[in-house]
Amino acid sequence: MTHPHPEPVTFDGQRLRIEDVVALSLRQRPVQLSTDIVFRRRIAKGAEFLDRLLAEDGVIYGVTTGYGDSCTVTIPPELVPELPHHLYAYHGCGAGRMLSPQETRAVLATRLTSLSQGMSGVSVGLLEQITRLLQHDVLPQIPAEGSVGASGDLTPLSYLAAVLCGEREVLFEGEVRPAAEVLQALGIQPLRLRPKEGLAIMNGTAVMTAMACLAWSRANYLCQLATRITAMNVLASAGNAHHFDEALFAVKPHAGQQLVARRIREDLASDRPSRNEQRLQDRYSLRCAPHVLGVLQDTLPFLRTLIENELNSANDNPIIDGEQERVLHGGHFYGGHIAFAMDSLKTTVANVADLLDRQLALLVDTRFNHGLPSNLSAAQGPRAAINHGLKAVQISVSAWTAEALKLTMPASVFSRSTECHNQDKVSMGTIAARDCLRVLELTEQVLAAMLVAARQGLNLRQDMDRNLQLSPALQAMQAALQAQIPLLVEDRALDKELLALVRGIQSEQWALYEA
Repeated sequence: MTHPHPEPVTFDGQRLRIEDVVALSLRQRPVQLSTDIVFRRRIAKGAEFLDRLLAEDGVIYGVTTGYGDSCTVTIPPELVPELPHHLYAYHGCGAGRMLSPQETRAVLATRLTSLSQGMSGVSVGLLEQITRLLQHDVLPQIPAEGSVGASGDLTPLSYLAAVLCGEREVLFEGEVRPAAEVLQALGIQPLRLRPKEGLAIMNGTAVMTAMACLAWSRANYLCQLATRITAMNVLASAGNAHHFDEALFAVKPHAGQQLVARRIREDLASDRPSRNEQRLQDRYSLRCAPHVLGVLQDTLPFLRTLIENELNSANDNPIIDGEQERVLHGGHFYGGHIAFAMDSLKTTVANVADLLDRQLALLVDTRFNHGLPSNLSAAQGPRAAINHGLKAVQISVSAWTAEALKLTMPASVFSRSTECHNQDKVSMGTIAARDCLRVLELTEQVLAAMLVAARQGLNLRQDMDRNLQLSPALQAMQAALQAQIPLLVEDRALDKELLALVRGIQSEQWALYEA
C-alpha cells in the first residue's frame, strides 16, 4: 500500500539511491530542492567564482573557448553569453524513439543529483528550473539515439537544456506541446543560461545513468520472479527438490546462488526427492537454476555500487571547485562504469531468459514433462485432437529469447574515434543501457509466458497428484495467477493476457521474497 503522504526526495547534495530515482520516475514521491542555506551557498560559490574569473579575463574551457576540438578557439568577450545557446542548438540532432515518461523523469532526477554536488559552476536558479520540470511533470522530448557516452550524453541532454530555456517540445498532460507555451502557461520564466551552464547540463552521464537505475530495478524484480517460477516448474515437472539442499550449496559459497537455492527450497517447502526413483537428477534448466539465477543475484549488489557512484558524482567537465577556487579539467563525463554495468546486466538477464526458455521446452514436451499432456493443453477427450495448448507460446518464447541473446554483444567494446579525434576513446554507455532495457523487455515477455505455463502446468500436475502439497507462498502465487489467467482448455488468443502479465511484471504486481 502506498503511503498517503510519501516522504519527498530532497536534492541537497547528499547521496541518493536507485530506489529514489525509480520512485521519482513513477511519480511515487514528490521532489524538492533543499532550502538549506549551507547547500545553496555551496552551489552559489561555484557560479560566483566563475564570474570573477571571467571578469579577470581567465581562460575557461567551454566558457571563453569553443567546445571539444574547438578548445583552441577563443571566444570574444561580447559573445561569451551566447555560447551556451549555441551548444544546445547544434546538438539538436537526436534520432530514434523518444524516451518514455518514466525514463525522462529519471534523466531529470539524475542530472539534478549530479549538479547538486556543487562542483559544476551552475546557479541555484538552474537547479530550481529542473526541479520545476519534475514538480509539474513537464517532460522534455528526448530522442534516445545520438550519444557515444563520452563527453557525456551531449545530444540527448541538449533537449533538456533547450527546454529549460523555453525551446523545443515537451510532453505535458499527455500532449506534445512547444516548451515555450507550456512554461508560459505554468508561469515559469525560461532561463538564459549563464556561462558554463549549457556544458554543465549536457556534459554528463545522466541519460545512461537514469536508464541504468531503471534497468537495475527491473532486473532485481525479474530475478526474484524467475526464482519463484522455477520453483513452480520444479513441482509441475515432478522434479527433485533435493537439488536445492542447504548442505549442497554450503560447499559452493556464492552468496547470491545460495540465496536463490534457499528461496526455491522454501518455496518447495520440501527436501524430499521425486517419487521417480529412476531419475536421480533433473535436467540442467531445473537442477542448475540457482547457478544461473545466482549469477544475476550476485551481480546486482556490485552493479548497484557502480550505478549509485555514478549517480552521485559530478560528471561534467571542467569541474568547478568554488571552495578552493580551482578549475579542474578532466574526463568525468566518461561513462565506462555504466557501460560495463549495462553490458554485464544484459548478459546475466538474457541468460535468465534462456534458462526459462529451456524450462518451458521441457514442460510442453511429453518426452520430458513426466506425464503432463502435450503442450500443457487441458483439453480432454475427442477435443484434445484439435487443441494445441502452449505450442505457439513456446515458439514465441524461443524468438524472444533468441533476440535477447543476440543483443548481449557488448556495446562498450565498440569505441570509435569521434569529433576530430578529441573524443578518441568513448564508452558507448548509453547504447549499452538501451540494449539492456530491450533485453529486459524481451525477458519480461518470456517471464509473462512462463507465468501462464507455470500456472497451467501446476494445475495439471495437481490434477494428476492429489497429494501434492503447495507451500503457502506457492499456494498464494498460484491462486493469484488462477484469478488472472483462466485455465487453457480450448485454444484462444493469449496476446492480451500476456501483455497484461508483462505490465504486472513491470509494476511488480506480485509480492515475492523479503530481503
